[in-house]
Amino acid sequence: MRAAYEPFLQEVLIDEATLQARVRQLGAQISADYANMGDLLLICILKGGVIFLSDLTRHITLPHEIDFMAFKSYHKGDRKSSRVVRIERDLEIDLENKHVLIVEDIIDSGLTLEFVFKLLQARKPASIKLCTLLNKASRREVDIPIHYVGFEIEDKFVFGYGLDLDEKFRNMPFIGVAKS
Repeated sequence: MRAAYEPFLQEVLIDEATLQARVRQLGAQISADYANMGDLLLICILKGGVIFLSDLTRHITLPHEIDFMAFKSYHKGDRKSSRVVRIERDLEIDLENKHVLIVEDIIDSGLTLEFVFKLLQARKPASIKLCTLLNKASRREVDIPIHYVGFEIEDKFVFGYGLDLDEKFRNMPFIGVAKS
């Protein structure tokens, strides 16, 4: 039986085994870096980051909290940013004096994360760092400090492992490149 995503898939960019190995490495590095630092809070940027967060949190050996934020900068069905970021879901946890690690699926222009950093810094956390599964540095429009990067990728439209193709195929266990 043919998989539903096949007509949209140009190639598998990062296979499941490679993804899982890198997520384990990131979890180990984060655990080492935050050892004995105090309260750690992972903030997942929805919807794309949720699968990455789910796997990553299992590999972080320190006690930590999780919360979620959602932003909108894309119009439904459009693959280009509107350049206007608005909050769709805000945090429930107070950030003051916590070490915050933002968990993101992909960083493209950096505009959304620039907005997120400014918003969170105003809430007085002890620190803010960023962990992204995918980094498209060639598309960056603003300077964003990225502390943990899963993979550097070229400027291709990707989907799977949390990233959507018109809100579908987030459940694929790999990262694929969409056909143009």
